Amino acid sequence: MALTGPAGPVMNREEVDRALVRLGAERDAIETALLALQDHPGRRLLDGAELTGRTAERWAVAEQGGALLWSLFDRYAEALAAARAVRSRRTRPGQAELVELTELLRGAGVTVAGSQVPDAVRTLAGPARLSEQLTLGELVERMNTWYATVIDVVAAADAVWSALPARIDLLLAELHRVQALARSVGVHPDTHPAGGALRQLGAELGDLRAQVVSDPLSLWNAGGARSADDPRRAVGGTVDTGRFDRAARELDDLRVELEALLRLRDEADERLQQVGELLARADATLAEARRARGEVLAKIAATEVPAVPGPASALRERISGAAELRHHGQWHRLAPLLDSLEDAAAKELLRARHSLGSVTRPLAVRAELRGRLDAYKAMAARLGLSEDPEIIERYEKARWLLWSAPCDLRAADSAVARYQQALRPVSEPAADGHPAE
Repeated sequence: MALTGPAGPVMNREEVDRALVRLGAERDAIETALLALQDHPGRRLLDGAELTGRTAERWAVAEQGGALLWSLFDRYAEALAAARAVRSRRTRPGQAELVELTELLRGAGVTVAGSQVPDAVRTLAGPARLSEQLTLGELVERMNTWYATVIDVVAAADAVWSALPARIDLLLAELHRVQALARSVGVHPDTHPAGGALRQLGAELGDLRAQVVSDPLSLWNAGGARSADDPRRAVGGTVDTGRFDRAARELDDLRVELEALLRLRDEADERLQQVGELLARADATLAEARRARGEVLAKIAATEVPAVPGPASALRERISGAAELRHHGQWHRLAPLLDSLEDAAAKELLRARHSLGSVTRPLAVRAELRGRLDAYKAMAARLGLSEDPEIIERYEKARWLLWSAPCDLRAADSAVARYQQALRPVSEPAADGHPAE
């Protein structure tokens, strides 16, 4: 029958030796983890930072927890050393030593003072007690719990400090470059929306950097299923880069806008010249349309010829205004004006071409009728009808109408049609309505 003591069944020598080996390895692992935590870059930064907000609150707990960990480790090491001392008395321990070793290794023989619980979390477990009696296993569990609390804060702060400050500094450097670009194209905070946006963006990045430095945990999205109000949070999470990402996108949009103004500065003279050339071509086309209108009125009878519009004088005034803006380097005001001028000049050229086409349409109709008449005459020759009196008469009638001035297009069209019909008894109409060749 096995003997029992306050800590349960008494361990034999083999069990004691195995437990001492296991606990010794556990002690070394705990010490290694605590030394690594002590040297963690996040902890060193937290120790020297002026913290605010959520980070200050959580570090107040974690900092005390870090000190508590070493105190608990010392109690663990002392208990293990006491057990080793008992085991070293004799090669083969007697029953009294085995009972004592069982109590040391399995019993609640480690005294932990109630003052070793951080003030900030005592309310979570109720009022502070003068002391507690713990087993070595319970002591390790207590250390694991507080280690998770400390490493959660330390690792989260380090993750934020590793992810954001350098990126914010790079973005601030890019902001300064874009601000210099803005000044080079005459964009200032008080005169242009982009300038004001750059100034606000600088303030936003400055505020964000100050927040990262003093309160990194405010930018940490913690993982795990535990309550956000529990300081013993699960480790894991992601850095909240939302504000940084929005600022980066906004800065990129402003850079693109300002680079467009820079290109405008380099291309303004050429683009203004091209607008002027478009208007010159439109004016030349309108002048041609006016000359053609006179010709149509003189050569075509009974035709309603549309009036030719005048030159775009208002558009030329806008071009003069654009040239003035270019002279004074007002690129942000010139950009929309020049875009609209290019569009208006292109439309003006189209309007002039449409006017020319409308005016010269009767001449085109006359030319088309003349071409048809010549084609039908050639067809008559191939058919051997050139000497037919009726065909000769109809041809001469149509030719006289088409080459007389003013030309009656309706009468000429009818005469050409009659000439064509004179060829049909010999040659049947094709699918297109014209005599087959």
